Amino acid sequence: MRAARYYGKEDIRVEEVEEPAVKDGWIKIKPAFVGICGTDLHEYLGGPNFAPVNPHPVTKETLPVTFGHEFSGTITSLGSGVTEFKVGQKVSIQATIYDTTCFACHDGLENVCYNGGFVGLSGWGGGLSDAVCVPANYVLPLPENIPLDIAALVEPLAVGWHAVSRSPLKNDSTVLILGGGPIGIAVIKALRARGCGKIIVSEISGSRQKFSLHFGADVILDPRKDDVVARAKEETGGEGVDIVFDCAGVASGLKSACQSIKPRGTVVNVAIWEREVPFQPNDLVFKEGNYVTSMGYVQQDFKDVIQAIGSGVMKPGDMITSKIALEDVVKSGFMELIHNKENHVKILVQI
Repeated sequence: MRAARYYGKEDIRVEEVEEPAVKDGWIKIKPAFVGICGTDLHEYLGGPNFAPVNPHPVTKETLPVTFGHEFSGTITSLGSGVTEFKVGQKVSIQATIYDTTCFACHDGLENVCYNGGFVGLSGWGGGLSDAVCVPANYVLPLPENIPLDIAALVEPLAVGWHAVSRSPLKNDSTVLILGGGPIGIAVIKALRARGCGKIIVSEISGSRQKFSLHFGADVILDPRKDDVVARAKEETGGEGVDIVFDCAGVASGLKSACQSIKPRGTVVNVAIWEREVPFQPNDLVFKEGNYVTSMGYVQQDFKDVIQAIGSGVMKPGDMITSKIALEDVVKSGFMELIHNKENHVKILVQI
């Protein structure tokens, strides 16, 4: 079968590999659509990071690995003991790999498993292939009214949904989002689906500013031109916003986030940081501000996003800006996002 295999920095090869056999308690899936994620780009440009150079503690695999952790598909085979699914069923896949034995897993926090990873990054195959096998409890059924291309968006939307779940959101909360890329947009989608007040987005890119407005932002700030802290207070009658979602992960943004909240407001860190940054705790201390973090998602976030899409509360189809073939994944996928990422929200690979 075909598979897009990651060998290391700037080295992805679409090649023929042996098709996996389904094991007891597992499900074999034919992937339909696969999103290319910012994490995939980081791996391609500067990795391996998540991809295992040494045997992964759960999968036991090392490079090369098959890429693709944002994917939907159709069940083609069921392992022994799997009774709650059927062949031909359309599904979404929660790609979180977890060991089930650590303290985090015992507390139901598989997203921060001590030995965690992701299908499509850490082993067990990935969506960028003709077949992949995963444990049955990683698979979520889809209602008939969610097509498979939309279902490939459930994973990134679950990241935004989880971030919002980590916040003290109320129906009238005023929110500042730092960064209008795919995850910032996922946060906007989650906020609008769950109900909130004014959404302010700080973003440098002109095209991403337009995307943010299209997806539900009320106010756009350009941090190169606008004093983000002053404007955030201006938009809230001088008080400051209730919640900041930091989806950018840059030092100047962290300072702005902490200074933009109102007394006892909350900063939610969604970004993955590439380097250490200076931090002044007094920006939070003097207003008793809260700083919380969000990592990935748990399965309930997947279920909530699927329900929101199925009910029509969330309509994410316009996030798809391109569909490409597996054979073109490097040229029309990775290279397109590297050189023209501002023109895209989500590129899907159609398997």
